[in-house]
Amino acid sequence: MSRTKPMIHYENTVPATFVRRVNRFVAEVLIDGKLEQVHVKNTGRLKELLVPKARVMLQRSEEKNRKTAYDLISVYKKRLRWVNVDSLAPNELMKQQLLRMRYDVVKPEYTYGDSRFDFYMERRGERYLTEVKGCTLAADLKRGIGLFPDAPTQRGVKHLDELAAAAREGYHCQIAFVIQMNRIRTVFPNVETQPEFGQALVRAAQSGVEVAYYRCHVDADSIKITGVVRDTDRYANSSSVLIL
Repeated sequence: MSRTKPMIHYENTVPATFVRRVNRFVAEVLIDGKLEQVHVKNTGRLKELLVPKARVMLQRSEEKNRKTAYDLISVYKKRLRWVNVDSLAPNELMKQQLLRMRYDVVKPEYTYGDSRFDFYMERRGERYLTEVKGCTLAADLKRGIGLFPDAPTQRGVKHLDELAAAAREGYHCQIAFVIQMNRIRTVFPNVETQPEFGQALVRAAQSGVEVAYYRCHVDADSIKITGVVRDTDRYANSSSVLIL
């Protein structure tokens, strides 16, 4: 196994100041005092992060004929420092993580039942499924707790129930929360936003799905996995959904 930690380093970065979010995909920022529209690489609400005058980091796109020249990749929030908001980053980090583990097969975008999971793996005839969720919502810094989801996700509930079904059929299944923030070590289900997700997480753990948190170190232009905590028993032995 490689000792190199899974990491993404963004090149061609430009600092800016957040102005407002136009819609799910577009925001306005100030670059050296000039108003510019940029692509938001995350469709979550991000209401606690994308606030007026927040410091943000952009990446200049190399794609031609785009409507926006920059992607918004990270936001500065006091006490958390930088928070990565690139929704593609968790899957890229997890791909690096899985390749380090020397599976015989690592296949992205695998269809099982009515769902498409982020990764399918094989090792010595055993079958594995991993579904990845990025966490950008901090709840309790003192206890190091983040919440998922930050907006209702019926797709997320469906993924958990399909993972539970696969686990009962003999797959080794994992729900992997990649924490895109500093200081956060644990992810609880956001029961105020969507209690169904928490209920599905308990059902999945009780069916044998592993619950894992991948902690990260985040800078303005990089994100790196620094460790993993497996927390299945907390849910498998619970008679109700965990709350703060």
